[in-house]
Amino acid sequence: MFKAMSSSEEFHQRPIVSVDLAIFALAPDGLEVLLARRGTEPFSGHWALPGGWIHADEDESLEAAAGRVLSGKTGVAAPYFEQVGVFGDAARDPRGWSLSVTYMALIAPDAAILRHGGNVTDVAWHPIAGDTTAEPLAFDHAAILKAAITRLRNKVEYTTLPVHLLPEAFTLSELQAVYERLLGRLLDKSAFRKRIAEVDFIEPITGEMRRASNRPAQLYRLKQARSTVFFDRTI
Repeated sequence: MFKAMSSSEEFHQRPIVSVDLAIFALAPDGLEVLLARRGTEPFSGHWALPGGWIHADEDESLEAAAGRVLSGKTGVAAPYFEQVGVFGDAARDPRGWSLSVTYMALIAPDAAILRHGGNVTDVAWHPIAGDTTAEPLAFDHAAILKAAITRLRNKVEYTTLPVHLLPEAFTLSELQAVYERLLGRLLDKSAFRKRIAEVDFIEPITGEMRRASNRPAQLYRLKQARSTVFFDRTI
């Protein structure tokens, strides 16, 4: 005979919903991802992508939840977020059926002042080799990280996404170098600058120059209220 579930039983059958974050920075040796060491079970002591529950009474949106989790767990505030996807099944978390809404963020490494909070005992940048890290990750975070890395590398070819890996002020040579490092190949200087001028997403900082070996280089910044811009063809 069918027995209807009580409201409390029905509530506990709902999937666990969290936001997880793949935070990237470009170090001298290559791309790095920010990881948090878990201080509680499950997977206590393991490294994981920073993440946390959605607070229905506090978070106005998924992006707001992602920003709150990132700041609370790591002390980092990222200016750019992009949703990578939703990951979920009955086996990814031993506590029950769960969903992870995963975001990717890019920051300049010198813009981060790391600290840890909540159930996190440590946070640190870890180098990426191929599509993973040397550390085994908790839950299904290795698969989530792979998806985020693939998204990042694919979008380098046709968007302005790499600019978010630079500090607030940068030269055109520094911008080109970021593209070249992510693409793994050199770009023609004049063709690159023509493409950047066409999409019109950066502007010179009046009176601001950076000393160089031959002559000072003009400093640029991202135009206000502009995020990622798409090229009409690959770079």
